[in-house]
Amino acid sequence: MRHHRYNPDFKFAVSPEEFNKYSDREFLQYCLGATMYMPGTKDFSHKILEDEIPGLTSLVMCFEDACREDEVFAAENNVLAMLERVSTAIDEGNLTYEQIPLIFCRVRDVDQFKHFAGRLTKHQVKVLAGITFPKFGSGNGEEYFQYLQLLNEHFGEILYGMPIIEDRAVAYKETRVQELLDIHTILDKYKDLVLQVRVGGTDFSSYFGVRRGVDYSIYDILTVSECLTDILNVLARNNDYTVSGPVWEYFRASKDMMFRELPKYDVPNCILKRIPIINDEVDGLLREVILDKANGFVGRTVIHPSHIKYVNAMQAVTSEEYEDACQILGSEAGGVLKSLHENKMNEMKPHRNWAMRVYMRSRAYGVIQDQNSYFRLLGIEGKNK
Repeated sequence: MRHHRYNPDFKFAVSPEEFNKYSDREFLQYCLGATMYMPGTKDFSHKILEDEIPGLTSLVMCFEDACREDEVFAAENNVLAMLERVSTAIDEGNLTYEQIPLIFCRVRDVDQFKHFAGRLTKHQVKVLAGITFPKFGSGNGEEYFQYLQLLNEHFGEILYGMPIIEDRAVAYKETRVQELLDIHTILDKYKDLVLQVRVGGTDFSSYFGVRRGVDYSIYDILTVSECLTDILNVLARNNDYTVSGPVWEYFRASKDMMFRELPKYDVPNCILKRIPIINDEVDGLLREVILDKANGFVGRTVIHPSHIKYVNAMQAVTSEEYEDACQILGSEAGGVLKSLHENKMNEMKPHRNWAMRVYMRSRAYGVIQDQNSYFRLLGIEGKNK
């Protein structure tokens, strides 16, 4: 799998690398990008087998919020059949690992996780990247990862865990810090099995009876912004864990939407100055993604195919960022150097964590010339259906 396959003619300064579930975890945790959620009841196998959404690089089949309780068993059957078909297509040479997205399943709770996992076969597991754990916390986290570890040993395969932090214990100030510290302790114990940490912006909003509108971002909702800030503070410091951004709820764009005329401004400049680019729904998404990057999130959850290329394109690194990162990572000594563009100072030690994150993103999403290149990366009509 490789990012930006919807635009195969785009010329990168440094091309994005291929990846699959067996790639090194230190690199793979940056690769998910726009992770699309689908109901577990939907047969998605033909989309994968026919490569109908070339921009899709990670997918979560959901047994929780997207399914009624009486649909869960049917959803399990559907997902098991999907995994079987995809794995068989690889066996028969009709598909390669580089053509399938990273596939995850979002379970309802520990009991349903164990029930579903008990039905998995080794043949199916080889195309399953991992399990997503909802409302992850100190009360259930150990049991989730302990059983996941047993599955890895049983199958002799790699299955990653992706905890979703969205519970009241993190939402409410009086319990938040201790709960996050307890979560950090659990994750540290199973670090090799933790691919990403996800956050539930919609759940956090619901606890306070608020919902962001299309014209402003999740960062403008003060109670939710506090939750996100503390999650990053505890879990993303020193690049301990890669944390992805929350879902954007609005969409109007068609899946084949493209730019007809390119604005004269670069994307971040347009968005942050609220110069209209596409429409309110997509501009709002882009605004949040820009703020995600500024705050340290990598990628985010999406619920609509039209969002995929906007999230993934904005993860690409500009040549100036890339050169700064390489200069910092290439220096063994401390001190300060003038950047190659001679427009900023690069401090070797304080900027090192930033540089490592930028370098990993450059490997996953590629290096583009400058901010205007985001338009060219997005501006070719995709093949999404």
